[in-house]
Amino acid sequence: MNNVSVITMFFLSGLNETMNHRFVLFFLSLLCYCIIFLLNLALTVTIILDNNLHEPMYILLCVFCMNTLYGTAGFYPKFLWDLLSPVHVISYYGCLIQALVIYSCGCSDLSILTLMAFDRYVAICQPLKYHSIMSKQRLIRLVCFSWLTPFSIIATNVFLTTRVKLCSPYISRLFCVNWSIVQLACFPAQTKVNGIVANITIIIYVLHGALIVWSYIYLIKTCVNSIENRTKFMQTCVPHLASLLTFVVAILTDVVNIRTDLKNLPQSIQNFVAIEFLIIPPIMNPLIYGFKLTKIRKSICVVIFKISKSSNFI
Repeated sequence: MNNVSVITMFFLSGLNETMNHRFVLFFLSLLCYCIIFLLNLALTVTIILDNNLHEPMYILLCVFCMNTLYGTAGFYPKFLWDLLSPVHVISYYGCLIQALVIYSCGCSDLSILTLMAFDRYVAICQPLKYHSIMSKQRLIRLVCFSWLTPFSIIATNVFLTTRVKLCSPYISRLFCVNWSIVQLACFPAQTKVNGIVANITIIIYVLHGALIVWSYIYLIKTCVNSIENRTKFMQTCVPHLASLLTFVVAILTDVVNIRTDLKNLPQSIQNFVAIEFLIIPPIMNPLIYGFKLTKIRKSICVVIFKISKSSNFI
């Protein structure tokens, strides 16, 4: 750690041009975070409490919502604080932790979506082997893998960043991104290893996406000639596809924002592109699954009915 920069604080300049509307932005952001928190928490608690939902598909959905709560907690509290503060600063190690949390969450999302696709592939294409393949023990191992592996990969990227000597404390974003920190390097030669590992990380998760696409293409081919399989596909796979599409569009816009020069765009548009994946998927996913998956919808209605009944009794 001897060659870590003497810079101990970073200045986040993403909000500089929008501070005239900071109170409006604060209440909208607070509302957004409350909606994200309540929707994902409600779905998580519903799945945990209802024994009828203790199946691999719903357990993976529960993990997906928990991961969303973890990732958004790395952004919204700090962002809300910045909206009320005249100076937008974050400590060096706080910045690294924020980058680790947000992007390990994003990578875990893709890993969990891959597991969901695999689960649907086994359920539809190999129904007789489903319970043996998706056993509780294997499911636990897969869930741990979907969390620990992305965390380790992003942690490696972040650790490599600590080796880079920095010459500027100014990050032109709303929150910390590993790539933005690396761009502040005094000597570009120091960042070659960072670039290689970052590209390997991108390739790994592009392969995740390719595996998901392949599995759904195979599922569609399998379901075409069977009414029963088509029904099962429409009920359980369409929410996954909608969730995947939302996630991919949001992540791709963020990657383009990081890897290309968008300085010609207005700051407000740059900001929206940067945080889109922290707004749209976290809100849309629980709504998509809550409305589309029959068991979850019925379970939520039962919970609401019980709450309203107990309230009337009181």
